[in-house]
Amino acid sequence: MNKYLIRRFFISLATLLLIIFILFLLLQLMPGSPFNDERISPAQRELMDIRYGLDKPVLVQFFNYVKNMLTGDLGVSYSISRDVPVTTLLQSRLPISFELGFWAVLVGTIMGLIFGSVAAFNQNTIWDTLATILSVLGVSVPSYVFALGLSYYFGYKWQIFPILFNLNNKAMSMVLPVIALSLFTMASIARFTRTEMIEVLQSDYIQLAESKGVTGWRLFYKHVLRNASIPILTVLAPLVVGLMTGSMVVEQIFSIPGLGQLLVQAIQSNDFNIVMGISFIYSALFIFVMFVVDVLYGVLDPRIRLSGGE
Repeated sequence: MNKYLIRRFFISLATLLLIIFILFLLLQLMPGSPFNDERISPAQRELMDIRYGLDKPVLVQFFNYVKNMLTGDLGVSYSISRDVPVTTLLQSRLPISFELGFWAVLVGTIMGLIFGSVAAFNQNTIWDTLATILSVLGVSVPSYVFALGLSYYFGYKWQIFPILFNLNNKAMSMVLPVIALSLFTMASIARFTRTEMIEVLQSDYIQLAESKGVTGWRLFYKHVLRNASIPILTVLAPLVVGLMTGSMVVEQIFSIPGLGQLLVQAIQSNDFNIVMGISFIYSALFIFVMFVVDVLYGVLDPRIRLSGGE
């Protein structure tokens, strides 16, 4: 198992460096410049490139960026907040996106497990049908459509929750975006939970456990949920990362000052360092979550743990 984890760690590190390199090249190929102000002359733009090291070859820029990144320096903003360190801009926005994503993941996962479990244990009944309909709607309708509907009815028409995000009333401001973001997670988890649990419930070892008198909560937790959890973890991992790093459209709708909103602004203004910084956080978090999922595979299924040890 230790050899397996060490190998996975170095593979993850190499993957992260490759992602950063490809993204760095793609940003260099983007049309325009961080200094697109019409008031800046070509000579001034050339001086700005020299000042920030953008006149150097791409590989030199990349190695300089990685070297600085290892010391915690993600560069400075070129246009959104001129010469302000990217880490400073992220420090104020990262906690908001993480908190929003955490609650969306928590609500979506819990509700998805509940709906999926109810549908599996009541197969071909009205409860199964209702859970399936909700799951199809949650997967088919984009989160920003739910966000607009929730904003109109609960924010504007009935005035129950704030339409726009307010740090002074963060708890109430979080309700609508959390619901909008959690619906896709809830639907995805519910669908996979139902499918996997039905397969597990029809297996021989569940029938054997029931014949031994194992029923109710013990049967659900010890046998059904544990054996169905590996495919659910695989689905949940990328959803966690996407929600924890912010949803661009939903953050724009509710004016949430998170990573998603900042990323949109950075792309529109060609602020390369901000795009690289946010993408690095997203990539690192995604790889870390997948690494944790690999470890959990070994915990949940001893066969995977023994295979990894060999």
